[in-house]
Amino acid sequence: MQDTLLESLPGLIGFCKYFAAAVGFVVVFCQVYCWITPYDELKLVREGNVAPAISFGGALIGFILPLNSAITHSVGFLDMLIWAAVAMVVQLTVFGIVRLLFKGLVREIENNHTAAATLLAFFSVAIGILNAASMTY
Repeated sequence: MQDTLLESLPGLIGFCKYFAAAVGFVVVFCQVYCWITPYDELKLVREGNVAPAISFGGALIGFILPLNSAITHSVGFLDMLIWAAVAMVVQLTVFGIVRLLFKGLVREIENNHTAAATLLAFFSVAIGILNAASMTY
């Protein structure tokens, strides 16, 4: 029993390293996403608005999917960090592109229109899936 525990210890250290980095990336992603959107998602959600929660949740899932792939398929810790950063840039770019394609999107989400938020969430998740699939090698 003790031998098995000692053999598992290096795996626990690796887990902690990757998990801490992933949580750090999620926190940074959330901060940057909230910073680039022209409305305050968290304030609007606290006020009971569903639309910003939907769009923010979709962006978060759209980022975590490729982050998962980066962790799973990386050849080392630095490799994972690089691909996690790529995943973040791609997901933040999605917001910018969808915002350009649908001119009133920001105003619609700010006004709690769930259709616009759902569309943005679906774009975010769809690109996140493609992003994650592209990270396999």
